[in-house]
Amino acid sequence: MKILDIKEKAVPIKSSISNAYIDFSKMTASVVAIVTDVFKNGKRVVGYGFNSNGRYAPSGLLRDRFIPRLLEAETNDILNDEGTNFDPHKIWDILMTGEKPGGHGERSVAVGTLDMAVWDAVAKIEEKPLYQVLAERYRDGKPDDKVFVYAAGGYYQPGKDLKKLQEEMKGYLNLGYSVVKMKIGNSLEEDLRRIEAVLEVVPSGQCLAVDANGRFDLQTAIAYAEKLEPYNLFWYEEAGDPLDFEIQSELSKHYKNPMATGENLFSMQDARNLIRYGGMRADRDYLQFDCALSYGLVEYMRILDMLKEYGWSSRRCIPHGGHQMSLNIAAGLGLGGNESYPGVFEPFGGFADDIPVEDGYVGLPSVPGIGFETKAPLIKLLRSVAE
Repeated sequence: MKILDIKEKAVPIKSSISNAYIDFSKMTASVVAIVTDVFKNGKRVVGYGFNSNGRYAPSGLLRDRFIPRLLEAETNDILNDEGTNFDPHKIWDILMTGEKPGGHGERSVAVGTLDMAVWDAVAKIEEKPLYQVLAERYRDGKPDDKVFVYAAGGYYQPGKDLKKLQEEMKGYLNLGYSVVKMKIGNSLEEDLRRIEAVLEVVPSGQCLAVDANGRFDLQTAIAYAEKLEPYNLFWYEEAGDPLDFEIQSELSKHYKNPMATGENLFSMQDARNLIRYGGMRADRDYLQFDCALSYGLVEYMRILDMLKEYGWSSRRCIPHGGHQMSLNIAAGLGLGGNESYPGVFEPFGGFADDIPVEDGYVGLPSVPGIGFETKAPLIKLLRSVAE
């Protein structure tokens, strides 16, 4: 059992949308294909992975450091003890050989991209969906049969007035979502008008989450909190810089309703500092760590172990990213849900083509691996990289 080749390609996910901090006009993503010598049902097993939106393609890191490191590894060093499958934990250790601790920046995205492809290959070799593999290895063997998902949209966009924003949100509800999310952070006055426009078309404030993408200083974050609290929103997300734990901690004293953050924390150590010093409340707040951005599932499981030590339930985790990897993790490891990008960041956003969202939940595909093969435009792109 061997890895024959690893291929990488940077692809655009450019869009005219923006949040309060960045626009996506030049955004790119890395796609990788791990080609193995294993055949199942007459087809070669290829594991696929890609980095999540919101970061640029880490092509240089992948090609110069991490892909060569894995290809140079001895075969026995990347297999499980029985020699029947690849071992993601051993592979992760090889990828991180020679890497200094700390500084969890873009390298975490590169490793997370490869880690996704490794787990896809592992589940395909076992001929099971990844969520089933995870449930059998790390849980009670029984994955969740459906996962809560919310529709992330409401971006700033040229020409999008309040009516178009309302139409967008109504469209998500019509697709079966029960919770929608919108961007805030341009100005308090403008955002209050946008929020109140959305509240006219959703059933209640509990159906709306807002996301500032780390835009605010403490004074602004509190000013927003005072205005947002009466709306009783689903959550108030990433008010300040993700590494400014003091802002998050102080904000919790001024805002009693749920908050969410964590998508831009890329390691167990950073996640632990948020729990230690960020004032997050285990009875109401949500954690959004994204495995594709934070060294992959191997590191994500370390985060879950840490959370358990600090008294947090895995159900308080609703990962950022809207990708199928996190959907499998949510079902297999018992998380609280997953983000979704209906019609955004295609072909990476969204889940299986033939499984609808119903009452805010989506079912799971039964194909082996992560399930990329159930999303036609995505698997076409992924296979083109492997050729």
